[in-house]
Amino acid sequence: MRGKSVVDDAREVARARELIELDARLQVLEAETALSRERLLRLYKELRGRSPPKGMLPFSTDWFVTWMPNIHASLFMAIHRHLARTARLDRVDLLTRAYRLYREHCATNELEPALSLTRAWRLVRFVEAGMLRYANCRRCSGAFVVRDTDLTRHYVCGCCQPPARAGKTKAAEDALVPA
Repeated sequence: MRGKSVVDDAREVARARELIELDARLQVLEAETALSRERLLRLYKELRGRSPPKGMLPFSTDWFVTWMPNIHASLFMAIHRHLARTARLDRVDLLTRAYRLYREHCATNELEPALSLTRAWRLVRFVEAGMLRYANCRRCSGAFVVRDTDLTRHYVCGCCQPPARAGKTKAAEDALVPA
């Protein structure tokens, strides 16, 4: 019995290390591991060299349905759903693998990832709670994250119909102007 708890403890520490390396917030660590808050704080400080960031986690679904975050949230959830159907993983391994694949996809396509691991974790929780769901775009047939209460009969995604000011940020404008 004692040997099993040592193995379980080592597994929890390894899981916490992986989450911390992916920049998970302390609240995610507490929810997804069986380690004490004090131990998680020590481990975080040991790995990051600083205390974990303070503050509340995102608590609204609004961010996930705005234009660019929605594209990233939908991409992440497509990866997450595929892994959930095809791989036998527990919820934390599923989250971390899907997040690593999401980041790899962003890097391959020279995109800045919009989702942090904490936002991805929250997104999965919102979908599991039924606060967010999927709607298929009537033009491209892609599955996109929408609010539970959104009307989706004639849904068109942000890729097929970007907002008028999409991509018109100061940084994008500065990138076009030669130095």
